Amino acid sequence: MSRFLAPEYKNIAPYTPGEQPQSGSFIKLNTNESPFPPSPAVVRAVCEQAATLRLYPDPECRELNKTMAAAFGVGADQMIMGNGSDEILAFIFQAFCPGGAAFPDITYGFYRVWAQLYGVKTKVLPLRPDFTICLDDYRGLSETLFIANPNAPTGIALEPEAIIALAKEKPERLIVVDEAYVDFGAKSCLPYINGYDNLLVVQTFSKSRNLAGGRVAFAAGDKALIDDLNRIKFSFHPYNLSRLSQYAGIAAVKDRDYFIECTSKIRLTRENTARELKSLGFEMTDSKANFLFARHPKLTGLELYTKLRERGVLVRHFGTVRIEDYVRITVGSDAEMDSLIKAVKAII
Repeated sequence: MSRFLAPEYKNIAPYTPGEQPQSGSFIKLNTNESPFPPSPAVVRAVCEQAATLRLYPDPECRELNKTMAAAFGVGADQMIMGNGSDEILAFIFQAFCPGGAAFPDITYGFYRVWAQLYGVKTKVLPLRPDFTICLDDYRGLSETLFIANPNAPTGIALEPEAIIALAKEKPERLIVVDEAYVDFGAKSCLPYINGYDNLLVVQTFSKSRNLAGGRVAFAAGDKALIDDLNRIKFSFHPYNLSRLSQYAGIAAVKDRDYFIECTSKIRLTRENTARELKSLGFEMTDSKANFLFARHPKLTGLELYTKLRERGVLVRHFGTVRIEDYVRITVGSDAEMDSLIKAVKAII
């Protein structure tokens, strides 16, 4: 690091993204991308708007906000668009954590990084031995709560009513529900935002709408919360969502049939793959996401990751305490999952 770096940033441990190989020689099941292309309507919209790239995008994302508000049954002034959910979550850590942040010990790894980056004090609570969140541990806390639902990397989901009970218990405390994977079998807290001004829901188009490369996401909540986030956004990067991403988002939301088709196929493939892995002796969590979180009693997580990589299959291994024997396996196409099973059989 250079001698010019501010002292408060010298000890930050940056987030480590999943490997992005530059060749096509791997079956890529390590970053929870969709195996399906974007909707044909998205492709058409992007092509039609390509000539407008000489113009700045709408900083208020008005057409996208309007389209999404209608689709999700909320007011346009209750939503903010982000360059991926990571940007929105970073804004939330910056804006809403003066009293600290609380989240599980096993969850999305970026929460710890943002807390370090913005000097937010944290309270990290352990998951139960079965990797479920014990919400009783969060009752009475004054910190802003971050709940990934379904959780990552376990895929385990809570019922919205359990989260809403926390919001009801302490109205002066903000609860942020990170629903990156909600469309694969869990239930959203979005229907509750009108009744609870201390509830903020974040979703992304990266997974279930096949737009990981488009970087489209949103947060929904009380208008006052959204106004606060817009204050942060317009103080940082008003043109945060490109023109093409905005039009891609509009088209993706409108093509609900394609969304349902893709997510249904992923859910079916997830269940079929889980059965195959269980028959081979794997143990796994009850994932409601587009991935499986699995371990085999005869292999460490690192061994499984390494041996799969040698056979051209990339999965994610975190190597952290409590989950070092697990790998996270993105649900790909049926053909990709067949290749995974074939490789696993050769290994074990």
